[in-house]
Amino acid sequence: MKFPKKLIKATILKRYKRFLSDIKLDSNEIVCAHVPNTGSMTKCWAENWDAYISKSDDPKRKLKYTLELTHNGQSFICVNTGIANKIAKEALEKGVIKELADYKNIKPEQKILDSRLDFYLTGDDLVDAFVEVKNVTLKDDKTTALFPDAVTTRGQKHLVDLMKIKEMGHRAVMLYVVNREDVSSFSPAIDIDPKYSQLLKEAKDAGVEILAYQALINENEIRLVKSLPVKI
Repeated sequence: MKFPKKLIKATILKRYKRFLSDIKLDSNEIVCAHVPNTGSMTKCWAENWDAYISKSDDPKRKLKYTLELTHNGQSFICVNTGIANKIAKEALEKGVIKELADYKNIKPEQKILDSRLDFYLTGDDLVDAFVEVKNVTLKDDKTTALFPDAVTTRGQKHLVDLMKIKEMGHRAVMLYVVNREDVSSFSPAIDIDPKYSQLLKEAKDAGVEILAYQALINENEIRLVKSLPVKI
């Protein structure tokens, strides 16, 4: 997907109260930008990193600016978690996710059991597929992308539901959208959420498909381009 407007290059000074950040523009003006990310954002920003922000002209918005990307000197990192589902949908529609490329009907936000999963896929002579998407921005000290960056009871529940969906005879897919380019594989963050890691292993053993796809990111666009090895 292409960003609707050219992003503004700036410098991130700090993040606070979870959803706020102080950003220094090239003019040295400091503005407050919305941070559309509920996670810890560990290894996603540091003081004086390059940042890329969008500007809205909507008079109803309290904050005109939104933090979209950061850059650690090696890689762009997409910190707007709302983008993950958008680029996942685009990738599904364009057949980028090769394991699901034959599906022609893509329905977002499908309710099943007592959850609402991100995508429901159908196609002629194909087993219906339910896909849950998770945004990944955490990395270890080497080149492995990790999820989650904090304990996630919601994520645990999704894995349990995917196992039940598989038992019902559907395809169940856990899709990790890796929104940084300085990693080469994906693993669960066992030290952060050991229960999630155990459930992911159980889900894989139960036949849930575990996929990780990496985004290409720059100040003009962001899109999924390739699969990464998953190590559980």
